[in-house]
Amino acid sequence: MPTIHLNGQFLPLEEARISVMDRGFLFGDGVYEVIPVYSRRPFRLHEHLARLQASLDGIRLTNPHTPREWENLVVRIIEQAEGEDQGIYLQVTRGAGPRDHAFPKEVQPTVFILPLALIPPARELVESGVAAITAPDNRWLRCDIKATSLLPNVLLRQLSVDAGCAETLLLREGFLSEGSASNVFVVAEGVLLAPPKSNLMLPGITYDVVLELARAHGIAHATRPIHENELRAAEEVWLTSSTKEVLAVTTLDGQPVGDGRPGPLFRKMHAAYQDYKHTVMRGKEIA
Repeated sequence: MPTIHLNGQFLPLEEARISVMDRGFLFGDGVYEVIPVYSRRPFRLHEHLARLQASLDGIRLTNPHTPREWENLVVRIIEQAEGEDQGIYLQVTRGAGPRDHAFPKEVQPTVFILPLALIPPARELVESGVAAITAPDNRWLRCDIKATSLLPNVLLRQLSVDAGCAETLLLREGFLSEGSASNVFVVAEGVLLAPPKSNLMLPGITYDVVLELARAHGIAHATRPIHENELRAAEEVWLTSSTKEVLAVTTLDGQPVGDGRPGPLFRKMHAAYQDYKHTVMRGKEIA
């Protein structure tokens, strides 16, 4: 059983307890992050903590820790967890108080850190790609907040599970927003396209890495709205996230994407991403 951190204490997971009056339990009133760890080195830790801060700002909750304190807590969890590769789950809720929609006064936030197994996409998925479906994006208008209240995402993700697919790609008013648990890239006429960051999508850390690698490797790219017609006619479609890394979608709503195989830009990006990841694992910086 892993060692977790809960409100200042490190203890076995089975001993962890929170109040049933915690607003995270009652309202989903909290935010979270998942930080990949490779060879016991957290990947883009500063960027993840910056996004955590943005999410806390979005729900008007004061950060209970400084960046240095978060770093120390994450390092301690990594040291005590089994496995070289991990996913560190951070969650902050508004804390326990009376069941009232309004913010309670003078309540301490609940801080929870959990190490998870991090399993990269299987080689066969990288080589063959995955299937996805589309669905209307019926979530709220603050998808840029990484909130724990994920029921809409859960229901949308379950649609793809029911269809035997890896992900549900979301369309809002005729334009691509993101996946139920990933960001989405499209290749059209040889150009890598990404929906621009807005309140309608989560600003992905891997999304940023992919765009940085596109610049570094001379891949033509642009961030702009992507119409549904462009998605369906795309030469390539990719999913990106901290756990999926970069995956090609080769079937969309039962129809092949391109020739039904991972495309040449995907292969180039996947290789670049793995090289970058291994550089991080060796503790080196890249431009």
